[in-house]
Amino acid sequence: MTTPLWTIMVVTMGSFIGGFGALFLKKGSANLHRELLKNFFLILKNKYLIMGILCYGIGTFIFIPALKFGELSVLYPFVATVYIWTTLFSIKFLNENMNKWKYLGILFIIIGVSLIGIA
Repeated sequence: MTTPLWTIMVVTMGSFIGGFGALFLKKGSANLHRELLKNFFLILKNKYLIMGILCYGIGTFIFIPALKFGELSVLYPFVATVYIWTTLFSIKFLNENMNKWKYLGILFIIIGVSLIGIA
């Protein structure tokens, strides 16, 4: 079985959406207090947590059709691009800092995913 390019693009899009999921979960966690942790229903009112869960769910749901038409050993490494998206979103939206080690890590992810994609 060969893996069509569109399946790789779909998985990458799903990981992009998953990156937003991590961002929303981080923003939602800032609003949690000990009192809220005791009452699960109050947590459900946290719009950022709900958006984070939805983004992860949508990203996973998008991934499923790609699995039908592509090889898992090629597609699943593209899920690792979620780390790239999450890092970029945290810089842009959370004003987090980057250093040379984080950039090197992103470079290694890109190299690794690219090598698996062309194999």
